[in-house]
Parts: sequence; structure tokens; C-alpha cells
Amino acid sequence: MPHASPEHGVAGAADTDDVGSCQSEDTAMEEFLYFVDRALAGMVEIARQLGDDLVNRRPALKGANSAFGLTTHCLGVVDYWVGALAAGRVVHRDREAEFHATGTVAELVSRVQEGQRQLRLDLDHVEPPAPARGDPPSGFLGPRRALTQGGVLLHVLEELSQHHGQLEILRDLLTAHPQGTTHAFGTEGTR
Repeated sequence: MPHASPEHGVAGAADTDDVGSCQSEDTAMEEFLYFVDRALAGMVEIARQLGDDLVNRRPALKGANSAFGLTTHCLGVVDYWVGALAAGRVVHRDREAEFHATGTVAELVSRVQEGQRQLRLDLDHVEPPAPARGDPPSGFLGPRRALTQGGVLLHVLEELSQHHGQLEILRDLLTAHPQGTTHAFGTEGTR
């Protein structure tokens, strides 16, 4: 991602236009990070509210996910979609395993912090108007059209927003019915 610098502002009119677009792009990336961080912070807060006793529990609904698994899936979305499809980094992802991940709240917080650090590194290699750097496997359930790297970032926001809301409902179910279940229901309907 190109970054504007103060010395570019003293150049000719054509250079000023380029700086304006760089500043606009930088602002868009800052806003993207703001909303990603906001969604991830909300997920972490939900995990903390649930605590180690409930963060791995699934509500007693067929195909339901745990907060740990769903947050891990969101980290996989960010890592793969931004890291591989926008930034061009090689990412090995086991999407199905994300939903079955378990651990403590502290481990989840650490994973989120690492994901945020990697995201910032990846964004330095993103060019929003350029085509995405590949196509996701069909099983990843992404948009069914060609995307720019900017479109990839929008898809990440779509996923994080959707799953953050899902986690809010999950938290409400688990705190109302903490017995839930600790077993997996299989792969059908787990999204």
C-alpha cells in the first residue's frame, strides 16, 4: 500500500493529485482497520464474558459453533482473504478445523492479537483497485464473482460483522442456558 509523505505535497499539481489518492487510500485502510479491530474487540469481550467455562461450549442447537471456534474461524477469514487473496502471502488454511478449535480465553486473546499484527503487515502489500491475487476454493463460501483486493477487504468486513452478531446471540443463548453442549454435531449446518 503506498503511503503519502509530507514532501510529496510540495510537488506540482499532478503529484498533488497522486498524494490525494494515496491519502484517501491510507484513510480507507485506517478505517478498514478500525472496523476490523472493533469487530475483533467485540468478539474478545464476548469470550471474556463467557469465560473459560463457556467459551468452548456450543448451544444445544444442531450445527451450532462455540465462541472459541467461531472467533478462530474469523481469524482464518482475515488471514486467508487478506493475507493470500489481497496481499499475496502463502496461507495454509484448514477452514473446517477452525470451527472445532478449543482453548482458553487467554489463548484466544493471544491469537486475536497475533492476527491483528499480521493484518497490519499484510495491508502494506494490498492495492485496493488491483485484482485479487487468486480465487478461493469453492468450499470457502465467498462471493461468487471476481473481486479486486478492495473487494476482498469488503468481504472480510462482511464476514466479521456477520459473525460478531452471531457471537452476540451465541453469548445470550449460553448465558441463558449454560448447560449447552460440549460435543460437536458434525459438519452439516456449521456456518
